[in-house]
Amino acid sequence: MTTIPLTSVCDRGGSDTGKQVLRIEPSKGWVAVRFGELWAYRELLFFMIWRDVKVRYKQTLLGAAWAIIQPLFTMLVFSLFFGRLAKMPSEGLPYPVFSYAALIPWTFFAQGLNQSSDSLVGNQNLIKKVFFPRLVIPISVVCAGTLDFLLAFLMLLGLMFHYDIVPTANVAWLPGFLLLACMTALGVGLWLSALNVKFRDVKYALPFLIQFWMFSTPIAYPSSLLTEPWRSLYALNPMVGVVEGFRWALLGTREGPGPMVLVSGIASALLLAGGVLYFRRMEKTFADVV
Repeated sequence: MTTIPLTSVCDRGGSDTGKQVLRIEPSKGWVAVRFGELWAYRELLFFMIWRDVKVRYKQTLLGAAWAIIQPLFTMLVFSLFFGRLAKMPSEGLPYPVFSYAALIPWTFFAQGLNQSSDSLVGNQNLIKKVFFPRLVIPISVVCAGTLDFLLAFLMLLGLMFHYDIVPTANVAWLPGFLLLACMTALGVGLWLSALNVKFRDVKYALPFLIQFWMFSTPIAYPSSLLTEPWRSLYALNPMVGVVEGFRWALLGTREGPGPMVLVSGIASALLLAGGVLYFRRMEKTFADVV
């Protein structure tokens, strides 16, 4: 959107009425991101994050416990089929904690992607009635998932205590890996949310995309099963660097994920930049199409 400066209003005779009008017009072509505009609407962003947190488990019997149940149940299934039956290597770590440490950032990413892709359609009444930076909507949805992440993280600490695993100083890198997961979820979510406004097929195709992406990420298995140069190409999946980074920071896996994190970080930054530009390009059509 382009904001036109205040202009005076004249009556039919051409005399100045003393009134001023602020005109807001659709932007043309590719539009730059105005971070100052986002900052000006920061209170709205915080309000929408709080709103999403409040309604996430509204009228559910177990409430916020679902934030722990979902990755925990998946971990039990993985431990049975991949750990016991398939005998998948786990880099010398107990398989339950090996898989759960990867499922926490993955669940954060998958839920952020799933909810951000449908965020514009879910807030269509707000989009049609009020002017504000539309980027606020998917950003708030992704950020709201941080609470679920923290609750699930407490369960991981319990597992680490049970298996006598003490985190090293590498745990200081954990916020960086969480930021990388957030960037990836937001980047892809911006692409899909803009597409979903026009093509509602996105919400039907998304579960298949998330399932394929999950098995393309080293959650049930270690990335060490791959050798170079395939391992570097594998790291083009941004969640590879996130998952391996989490295991290294928390569980002290033998091999540092430095090169993989670098490749994943570049891929995530490109996804985010492309998502923001495409979102801004399509933003002017949202109110008419949604």
